[in-house]
Amino acid sequence: MIEINNITKFIVDKKSFAQVAKKVLLGENRETETLSLVFVSREEIKKLNKKFRKKNRATDVLSFNLNEPKHLGEIVICPDVVKENARKIGVSAKSETMKVFIHGILHLLGYDHEKDAQANIMEAKQNLYLSSIK
Repeated sequence: MIEINNITKFIVDKKSFAQVAKKVLLGENRETETLSLVFVSREEIKKLNKKFRKKNRATDVLSFNLNEPKHLGEIVICPDVVKENARKIGVSAKSETMKVFIHGILHLLGYDHEKDAQANIMEAKQNLYLSSIK
C-alpha cells in the first residue's frame, strides 16, 4: 500500500505510483509493506537535504526509513528538480519521476549506491523495474 501526500501543484497519478510500488515490493518479496510518498517544493527538499544529509542544495529524491513495523518509510520527491533533470538528460518528466520513485523504494529496502559493491546491483534493479513499467 502507498500513502501519497502532494503539497505542490504537480498532478499526481496515484494509480501509477501504486502500481509501481506494488511491482517493486512484490519483486523484492516485501509486498505486505506500506510506504509514504510526498511531493514537495524545491525549497522544502533543500531544507530536508541540508538537515539530514548536510548538503545545502535541492535534490530530486530523499528516502527516510521510519523503523515502524510493516511501514518501509517515506520517499520525498521534488517535481521541479525531477523535471529539470529530465530536460538535461533528454527523457520525459514522467519517466524520470518513476525512476527516482523506484530509486527511493530501493533505498528504503536497504540498497545503497554509495557503497561500491551495491551500486551496480541497485542500478540494475532500478533499470529492471523501470523497464517493466514502460
